[in-house]
Amino acid sequence: MSILGRMADILQGKTHKLLNALEDPNESLDLSYEKMIAGLQETRHHLADVVTEQKALERQIQTVQAESAKAEDNARLALQANREDLAKAALGQKQDALTRLETLQHAHAAISGQADKLIAYQKKLEIRIEQFRTQKEVMKSTYSAAQAQVKVTESLSGVGKNLNGVGDAMRRAEDKVASMQARADAMDGLLESGVLSDPLDKTSPLEKELAGLRSTSAVDSDLERLKAEMAGKPAG
Repeated sequence: MSILGRMADILQGKTHKLLNALEDPNESLDLSYEKMIAGLQETRHHLADVVTEQKALERQIQTVQAESAKAEDNARLALQANREDLAKAALGQKQDALTRLETLQHAHAAISGQADKLIAYQKKLEIRIEQFRTQKEVMKSTYSAAQAQVKVTESLSGVGKNLNGVGDAMRRAEDKVASMQARADAMDGLLESGVLSDPLDKTSPLEKELAGLRSTSAVDSDLERLKAEMAGKPAG
């Protein structure tokens, strides 16, 4: 295969994928239904034209039949008046009328056949359109339900746009929380060890140390008291 041929195949494949991605089945079904309705309306329009022509031919046939009957009556009247020449002329008019009548009848038969075919085709088309409309609504409902199911599943699994990246965001938040907790623990340790001090605390380091000794002494004294009570001895 030539390079141009391969490029044409690749372009065709990409175009086909793009069209499939852009095509909405619901819109395609509605468009097909609209085209069928337009075809039905066109068929009705043609049928109306044919029926109109058919009725016009029927009126012409009635007119020519009346002319033929009148010409024959004129021929009888001429014979009664012993005017054979007038009778022949009247019969000639009758033959002309019969010739035109035959032509009109052939045309009427042909157009009547067309009208019958159009009527039959219109009925079939109406039935087919109704069937397609039912199938269209069923397919649209099925597609909409499947589409909704896909969206719900994508949302639950985090694949869809609404929850896209939620898992990553959760992990980043957990890392930040853990880091902040570690920082808080470190700050408490530094504050307790005296590395960091409260700028509002005016107590000197010596006073803090003495206060610690007093607290320790008080605890030790209290401990000795409890031991003496439990041993039955007076506290020292």
